[in-house]
Amino acid sequence: MQRREFLTSSLAAGAALATLNLASRAAHAADTKGASAKAPATPATPTAEPAPAPAVDTFVQPPLPYSLAALAPFLKEEQMNFHYNKHHAGYFKKLNGLVAGKPEAKLSLEELITKAQGPIFNNAAQAWNHSFFWNCMSPDGGGTPKGPLGESIDRDFGGLDQFKKLFTETAVTLFGSGWAWLAAGKDKKLQVVGLPNADNPLRQGLTPVLTLDVWEHAYYIDYRNDRAKYVDEFWSKVNWEFAAHNFASMAKA
Repeated sequence: MQRREFLTSSLAAGAALATLNLASRAAHAADTKGASAKAPATPATPTAEPAPAPAVDTFVQPPLPYSLAALAPFLKEEQMNFHYNKHHAGYFKKLNGLVAGKPEAKLSLEELITKAQGPIFNNAAQAWNHSFFWNCMSPDGGGTPKGPLGESIDRDFGGLDQFKKLFTETAVTLFGSGWAWLAAGKDKKLQVVGLPNADNPLRQGLTPVLTLDVWEHAYYIDYRNDRAKYVDEFWSKVNWEFAAHNFASMAKA
């Protein structure tokens, strides 16, 4: 029954209820006073320290510009999965561990490539090289370069066929592991450069325009030790638009 019903039905009942409430409060107060006199107060539980924020990686691997299976049959999904999710991701992970808490963590990948040495350079360059390399291919690639890049290839190599022959020979014959690069100097002249391991044209004052990874991990699942076939198939997926953009951006600088 609600309080309003008590008050409207009987004043005596309301008075009795008020008396009972007052008696209950008094008894509770007496019990509390007695208990506090007999036992010490329980100490307050100390507030737990907030958990530290998770470490944030300085360098983050960019997403692929296409799906893992998009370059097939040139590079199938398994090959791309190992290359991107294992090798490329591994360079970023190692680099973040190497620069954590160090001044190098404040530099860009490009600055690390031109200034760092040893393991930091190796992992920074491989992180950058691979990010650049993924964009050098496209599911809709192939064909021929247009505009200023195409004209410069004709000028500096005597035509597209001659350029492709030189680039292919450079990539196939590069001893051990490394990269084949199309790069441009400050005079806007194009050149083909074969560089070992993680090396990058930026260290030579050149602008990277196009590259092909010739480390074995880039092609072994699909091509085993047949690097020449891998290099030959690269031309079916080469992204001339990306290369042209790099060359045009450099020409405007």
